[in-house]
Amino acid sequence: MPITKSAKKALRQNVRKKAVNDARKKTMKEAVKIFKKAPAKDLLATAYKGIDKAAKKHTIHKNRASRLKSRLAKRLAKAAV
Repeated sequence: MPITKSAKKALRQNVRKKAVNDARKKTMKEAVKIFKKAPAKDLLATAYKGIDKAAKKHTIHKNRASRLKSRLAKRLAKAAV
């Protein structure tokens, strides 16, 4: 457990940030999961939104976001054929 005042504050901040990051990541993962079940253009937009928001807020790395978006676009193209 933290001893100093600043360590206690840092712990409080970390707990809040983790909750926000976990919620953002969960939203992103759910959107991707829904898209994977039934690839559609409107679901792709929702998945992109979640991925972009997570990358913008540094919840996930920007290269991971790009990779995910690329894979989802490929999946949509494959499903359309």
